[in-house]
Amino acid sequence: MEIQYSEKAKFFKPNIFNILNERKAKIAQKGVKVYDLFVGTPDFPPAEHVMKVVQEAALDPENYKYSLTDTQELKDAVKNWYDRRYDVTLNDDEIMSINGSQEGFAHVAMTVCNPGDLVLVPNPGYPIFEVGPYLNDASIDYYELDPDNHYMPMLDKISEEKAQRAKMIVVSYPLNPTCTCADKAFYEKLVEFAKKYNILVVHDNAYSEIEYDGRRGFSFLSIPGAKDVGIEFNSLSKTYNLTGLRISFALGNADVIKHFKTIRSQFDYGTSYIVQKAAVAALNGPQDGVVKQQAQYQSRRDALCDGLNAIGWKVPYSEGTMFVWAPVPKQFKNSDEFCIQMLENTGVVCTPGSAFGSLGENHVRFALVLNENLIKEAVEKIKEWFEKENIEL
Repeated sequence: MEIQYSEKAKFFKPNIFNILNERKAKIAQKGVKVYDLFVGTPDFPPAEHVMKVVQEAALDPENYKYSLTDTQELKDAVKNWYDRRYDVTLNDDEIMSINGSQEGFAHVAMTVCNPGDLVLVPNPGYPIFEVGPYLNDASIDYYELDPDNHYMPMLDKISEEKAQRAKMIVVSYPLNPTCTCADKAFYEKLVEFAKKYNILVVHDNAYSEIEYDGRRGFSFLSIPGAKDVGIEFNSLSKTYNLTGLRISFALGNADVIKHFKTIRSQFDYGTSYIVQKAAVAALNGPQDGVVKQQAQYQSRRDALCDGLNAIGWKVPYSEGTMFVWAPVPKQFKNSDEFCIQMLENTGVVCTPGSAFGSLGENHVRFALVLNENLIKEAVEKIKEWFEKENIEL
């Protein structure tokens, strides 16, 4: 039997991630120490009180039934957290849980877009920002983020024709991979832009609790008029180290949330009660661990950026996210080649900028998922390689 696969199935081919993973495994098998700064999976454990709640919930057979909807306890926890943290008031009908923001982005365009409708996404940007609309048969157009403009969207450079056609725009700050933050003035302009052209804003707010140098993250929904034009995804994955539990929220415009719930009800029977209880414990519990973790990420950022700059590699200091965005040394033809060469010569593995769009090329992304001592060891390995090969910086 010969199965004919869909164009979408054929669209996703083995890529640099597969190549790097295979070579990383081979190097490790040879006994070479690998410094894995590749994937943004936090190495910090969840808070003990959250794990205890999960342990207890897992022993109750009632928690293994379909939840079908979010419990009132969960909605109250989200409302209270948003009120305390962002001074944002949410109503029950403005909240829904999703199986991680990745899943949310994979399906949200289905709620507002017909095939061919235009979605504006950032370049460079996180892959799901464009993959989600693609999977939902939307047309994709990129707004370019220029490092000379602090990787900020230039809304006035979006043509009138594209703005008139667009149904949705994806925005995210702090932005993975560029590690830059936006101020409230930008979001005020974004709300005005969205109202003028009747465009839904979908904001990814995964990293508001990981900002550096005294910056204080905030919610898009705190901007006057934001709920009229958009929704926000907020994730517990990075803030509370619950990546494997897949718990995030879509929040904001009640009408969009209502229709999004209807779409999701066709393929989902609700977030597990066990996961919901973990989220409640995280949101309602002590927050000192979140603050401590932010400081630890900043120390790791400093260890990496201080070290790389000391050897002559001019790497910007991340403003937010759990990553560092670095330019590729001049003598390498692209980021894929550089990442492969660095892995094989140093054991240090990071993500090529090509994974984040055409304008991500000639950059690499380091994930701050090793402790400071290991990061310093990784920098030393890079330094030895650069000196040995006389790599031009």
